[in-house]
Amino acid sequence: MTSVFSAEGKNVPCTVVEVGPCVVTQVRTVEKDGYKAFQLGFEEKKEKNTSAAELGHFKKANTTPKRHLAEFKFDEDYNLGDVITVDLFADTKFVDVCGTSKGKGFQGVVKRHHFGGVQQSTHGQDDRQRHPGSIGACSYPARVFKGLRMAGRMGGDTVTVKNLEVLKVIPENNVLVLKGSLPGTKGSIVIINK
Repeated sequence: MTSVFSAEGKNVPCTVVEVGPCVVTQVRTVEKDGYKAFQLGFEEKKEKNTSAAELGHFKKANTTPKRHLAEFKFDEDYNLGDVITVDLFADTKFVDVCGTSKGKGFQGVVKRHHFGGVQQSTHGQDDRQRHPGSIGACSYPARVFKGLRMAGRMGGDTVTVKNLEVLKVIPENNVLVLKGSLPGTKGSIVIINK
């Protein structure tokens, strides 16, 4: 993340995202597939790390192998091998960004679900400050209900941040400047939708 200054002189937190160039690697049609969509490829990949099936797929589009593929629905029409750049967002005010959040590993209930824990260390509370406490009832229902909030793996989920404002489009560097933060770490892949 970084920050830019607005026209009023306010410091606005923002994220710089490289958008493309993306190549159209497959065209879905209503006649053949039942819906209209375009598969885009991003970030080049060595041929030696590509399977023969993938090589044939990219050869149809007359492009080099790509590391990441995603499918989008556009109102515009594109052909195989067309290159889509950041100019697509030139007149867009807001976008939705989908990505994988940071993985935090195995976490307790205080961090994962914001439990308060046991607040006092006296009256027999030995080493129980961050524990979950009671988890079930007595002889009825004689079980723990599904979905009870407990310790476990946290993060690594697919997260969509909606209505991020587009502050700036820089076509010469294929860069988009978005207000706020995005899911994931630096260098992670995100999907941007209008």
